[in-house]
Amino acid sequence: MDKLFGTDGIRAVAGDFPLDPAACRTLGRALVRLLAERRPGRGVLVGRDTRESGAWIERALVAGIEDAGGAAALAGVIPTSAVSFLTRTLDFGAGIVISASHNPYRDNGIKVFSPQGLKIPGDWESALEAEILAGRGASSSPPGGPDPARPSDPGFGEEYIAFLRSRLSLPSRPSARIVVDCANGASSAFAPRVLRELGWEVDALHCAPDGRNINEGCGSLHPESLAARVRATGAAAGIAYDGDADRSVWVDETGAVLNGDHTLYILARRMKEAGRLRSGRVVATTMSNMGLEKALERSGIGLLRTRVGDKYVYEEMVRSGANLGGERSGHTILLDDGPTGDGILTSLRLLEVMAETGLPLSALRAGFEEYPQILVNVPVRAKLPLEGIPEVREAIRRAERALAAAGRLDVRYSGTESLARIMIEGPDEGLIERIARELAAVVTDRLG
Repeated sequence: MDKLFGTDGIRAVAGDFPLDPAACRTLGRALVRLLAERRPGRGVLVGRDTRESGAWIERALVAGIEDAGGAAALAGVIPTSAVSFLTRTLDFGAGIVISASHNPYRDNGIKVFSPQGLKIPGDWESALEAEILAGRGASSSPPGGPDPARPSDPGFGEEYIAFLRSRLSLPSRPSARIVVDCANGASSAFAPRVLRELGWEVDALHCAPDGRNINEGCGSLHPESLAARVRATGAAAGIAYDGDADRSVWVDETGAVLNGDHTLYILARRMKEAGRLRSGRVVATTMSNMGLEKALERSGIGLLRTRVGDKYVYEEMVRSGANLGGERSGHTILLDDGPTGDGILTSLRLLEVMAETGLPLSALRAGFEEYPQILVNVPVRAKLPLEGIPEVREAIRRAERALAAAGRLDVRYSGTESLARIMIEGPDEGLIERIARELAAVVTDRLG
């Protein structure tokens, strides 16, 4: 059977299968039927980011939910992490987020959360996929269902803001100036407001979504303008979110861009100092830099690695008893606060460390030096098992022998795009560049 759910839900060009109106409506019906088997009588919370396609996808989903006798509550434009939080705290049967995260506006996606606010398990995905695929080819005319002008409930956003405010407790109000880049996405109406209400002086960039400018030259994938503003204004730090605000990356007071590995390093050391780092270990993925592992080791902190995807990070955290984990891309899970990555909450935690210690980000990240790392994305026609292709398998073995114990190699398929991702790191930049070129050529020849 075709696999529709990747590591972060369903994702495609909006309007194309499986994100055409008919498939979205089918998903809504299928989800209600699934919930009736497992959790009868519970409603579905629906939120979205700022893409222009989000409104009609929402209408199609809600039409399907109501076709099957279910009830939908509309949260409107809201961060992904807010839907996770609200689903589990308000006892919804499921939560849906319509978002393609950091992708361009033409793409969109559907993420489904369980009643516990977690990404749904594999058997749920399989059941939903079977119904969507069975209905493939149905009419893609605009869906019926609720009035396009049907309003969302702003109370959901207010409840989420109250939760964020409740997580921070400082002895005095901060006075630092912070620059935030909201990627013209879901954080636009939330992050600047929360930070201002908690006392920071906020300079907000890219907070004017028009349906098409989400992630366009801004946000966590494009922090250049954020770094320039931090340097120009003398701000204490800059924070950049992605389109659905479940990740955040940083700019320190010098204008240097920091990623999710830096976040883990700073928070882990502070949590250990305060006696709050459970198990003495942090969970990261195969994409996290070797420099993080070495720096944490010097602080007496272990690092556990898992496959890429925040749901895999969460699973390993639960298994190992860790309460801090995340990805280099900026997803950070603070398990004492919630089970999913939350860019705004992560911002508050890092700003809390700055306020408590009185140290700038450049000082807090001292001791962590990244190894040179190269990431090459190779377009592929099909995602065939890499070990089953002799030429690719042997090229990987040659690369591993060349790196020996001084470097690290990870070759995998993207969970959301038709790409093979080749990551190589090590102390010799010339060597890893050569290995990356050679390996990418083999993958392109066999799969491109």
